[in-house]
Amino acid sequence: MHIDALLRADRTRSFEFFPTKSDAEAATLEETLRELSPLEPSFVSVTYRGGAESRQRTFDLVSRIQGETGIVAMAHLICVGHRRDELREILESYLEHGVTNVMALGGDVPDDPALAAADLQYASELVELVKSVGDFSVGVAAHPLGHPRSPSLESDRHYLAQKLAQADFAVTQFFFEAHDWISLVNDLADRGITKPVVPGVIPVTTLSGIPRMATMGAAVPASLVERLERAHEVGGPAAVRQAGIDAATEMCRTLLDEGAPGLHFYTMNRSTATREIHSALYGV
Repeated sequence: MHIDALLRADRTRSFEFFPTKSDAEAATLEETLRELSPLEPSFVSVTYRGGAESRQRTFDLVSRIQGETGIVAMAHLICVGHRRDELREILESYLEHGVTNVMALGGDVPDDPALAAADLQYASELVELVKSVGDFSVGVAAHPLGHPRSPSLESDRHYLAQKLAQADFAVTQFFFEAHDWISLVNDLADRGITKPVVPGVIPVTTLSGIPRMATMGAAVPASLVERLERAHEVGGPAAVRQAGIDAATEMCRTLLDEGAPGLHFYTMNRSTATREIHSALYGV
């Protein structure tokens, strides 16, 4: 099943995982998959860091989820570190294993310049290549606050509109205020782009997580920081965790009220917080 077809049929609920690097991480992910499967996600996605080892871990996990669980799985794929023929080979292998959904990304530039060589530079080029290889549904990334490497928000929106015109849908980086997604969607509509943009969600459940969120792609707004700090003063870490989950749930409700086509949960390979938000929203 193509994700763009799922989005046309109904609102989606989806989860994101990353490939594991150790037996302990693998055991945690297995438990997470068992706990989240009963929630019947519309699809799941698996991230990709680049390099042959990471590529194989992503391929193995996506193929296993697709083949063994029956859940629609989407593979992330990046330009960085790949030649065009290598990307074609990866895509053809996915088709052979029944994986027909791809998230096309530019990719982060690695510290080692030797690993950065690539025939394609931009995600829009990768979208074009994926479409030429076979019958894929292709998603792209959107950044409500602008990509960290973009010179301006205007520039970021311009290029997002260009690549989304070629792709089938977008999934956003996480953010913490509903109006960021609303502004993004309205801006794209003004540019003639009305394809689905699925908001990405992650709760902030610890005070130590606040600075980490900024390095991962989106700073926690001052109003939420204050809310979490007040919670800590009253009830310590447990109260912070609950306040973070409550804030994420409230934002999700607003997003759905504003017409979001679905919700995409960044699980960090753990299920507890995601299940709590999901239960509050959907009763499951």
